[in-house]
Parts: sequence; C-alpha cells; structure tokens
Amino acid sequence: MTFSTDNKYDSKEKVQVVGRYGLRSQVFFLGFLSIVAAGMVLHFARGVVMPLVVAWLISYIFKPMIRTLERKKIPPVLSITAFIAVFLGLCLLALSFLYRRLVPFANAFPSYYDKLLLLVQEFGKTNDIPTELLLEFDWGKRLTAWLITLPGTAISLVSNLFLMIVFLVFILLGSPTSSDKLNRAFSPKTSVRVQQIIDSISKQIGRYLTTAVVISAMTGIAVWMALKLIGVDFSVNWGVLAFLLNFIPYIGSILASIPPILVALVKFYPDFTPAIITAFALLSIQVGIGNLLAPKVMGDALDINPIVVLVSLLFWGWLWGGGGAVLAVPIAVVIKIVCENIPSLHPVAIFMSSK
Repeated sequence: MTFSTDNKYDSKEKVQVVGRYGLRSQVFFLGFLSIVAAGMVLHFARGVVMPLVVAWLISYIFKPMIRTLERKKIPPVLSITAFIAVFLGLCLLALSFLYRRLVPFANAFPSYYDKLLLLVQEFGKTNDIPTELLLEFDWGKRLTAWLITLPGTAISLVSNLFLMIVFLVFILLGSPTSSDKLNRAFSPKTSVRVQQIIDSISKQIGRYLTTAVVISAMTGIAVWMALKLIGVDFSVNWGVLAFLLNFIPYIGSILASIPPILVALVKFYPDFTPAIITAFALLSIQVGIGNLLAPKVMGDALDINPIVVLVSLLFWGWLWGGGGAVLAVPIAVVIKIVCENIPSLHPVAIFMSSK
C-alpha cells in the first residue's frame, strides 16, 4: 500500500499554516486581555494613578526651568524646593478661592433652576410647543445634589494635591541623574542618541503643555472679563470652567458656554439681548483663541486626528471621569510626540495625525 508524497507535504503545510494562525490568534487574545487588565487596573487605581499622571505631565513644565537654573550653578534640590513651594501655595490659594465661589453658586442654583423651568413653560405656552417631556426629565435635582456635595470634595482634592506633589518631587529629583545612568547603561554613541531623543521629547512636551496652560488661562480670563462686563452672575466660576474645559477640544468650549448663557437668559428675562450678547462673546473668544491663536502657537502638536481625540476622550473619560476627559488630549499629544521621535513608532504618529 502506497501513500502519495504530495498529500504528505500538503498535510504538513496545512499543519504549519494552522499552527501559525493559531499562534497569532493566541498572541492577539493575550494582547487583548492585557489591555483589558491594564484598563481595569487604571480604573480601580485611579485615586493613585491619576495624581501620578498629572505629576508626570507637570514635571515637563518645571524641568526646563530647573535645567536653566542648574546651568547657572544653582543646585537642583534648591530650585526644586522653591518651585514646589510656590506651586503648592498657588494650588492651595486656587482651591480656597474656588471653594468660596462654589458655595454661593450651590445655594443659588435651585432658584435659578426654578426660574428656568418657568421660562420654558411660558415659552412653550406662547409658541404652542409641548414641554412636558423636557420638564419630566428633572436633571436639576441630580445637579443640585451634586453641587451640594461638591464643596465637601475639597478635602479629597487637597489629599490628591499632596499626593501629586509627592510624586512630582520624586520625578524631578530623579531627572538630573538620568544622563549618568544612560552613560553607564549604554555605549557612548548609543547613550548620546538616546539622550537626544529624550531631550527632544521633553522639550516638545514641555512646550506644548506650557502653551496649552497659557492659552487655557487666556481663554478663562477673557471669558471672565466678558461676562463681568455683560453683568452675568458668577462670572469667575464660568472663567474657571472655561479654563478647565478648554483642554477638551470640540465639545469643551460648547459645554463651557451653556451655563453662562442660561444664567444670562434667566437673569435678564424677558430681555433676550444680554443672552444673545453672551453667546456672541463666548463664540468670539472660543473662535479667536481656539481656532486662530492656538494652532499658530502650538503648531503640529494640535495636528491630531479627530477620531483619535474622540477615542481618547471616551477611553480616559470612562477610566477617570471628568478628570480623565480633561487629561485625554494632553496624554494623546504626549503619545504622538513620543512616537514622532522614535523611528520604530513613527508610523503610529502618522496615523494619529490629521494630515
């Protein structure tokens, strides 16, 4: 009895093909499980991981200043101590200021909400528009309960602030010795190349984060001054909200504009002119700073695919809530900058780009 050699070789090739695809499927499955496991760890450990990420991002703002002072023969420990003390003092002053502003707004919100409901009912009756569904969706009670508990979260914010400061100190103290470690770990040529890549990444990230903070601060100050001139209540609160949400592209400016417009509508009703002026002023600020100034100042750092921004917002928003949504775009930009400076990861940066 004889067997065909062709059938024997075909069976071997089939086994090899099945084995190859089976190995790929196993690698893909293990990679998927690793991503899910990492996401769950980041989600449940957000109380520790999020301050660490914030400290890591802020360190890129302080590192250039510390290196400049180090070249002027000022010890890094002294400069780090001075910067941390000033930064901690400013953060505590900001939290105290916000706490004093949030309490009056939380107390006044129920009356504003009742006036808004009456305005909606009157507008519906006048224009014969059904408003029952809108009134049944009583989001005001949930928001009122959230605002009442919001000042109480100041203690947790302070604890997270001190945890972030601890992480920031250790990150900054460990930075000056990185070049010495690279020289001991690699050959002279490789260590120089790695150090150049690290310096380029740090410089670009620091420039982007500093510019983003400055532009967001300009947006918040402009919103506060415009609303103050118009006479909208709690203008400082809306300026701070515009500063925070300016880190979220596309939807951040919209979300920051809705509350002051509604407050102006309720306060000056039946005169709609202040609400229209408020909407026009906020639109002018967002278009002028966000669409004209920011791209010229930040350059290619803002060249991110909108789909990447959307996925980043959904992912980090699910992991860490509102704080994750604020950090989503800076994290995406940092990943893009890192991929641009590492040749093997350059295709990832191209896919993340909108060009």
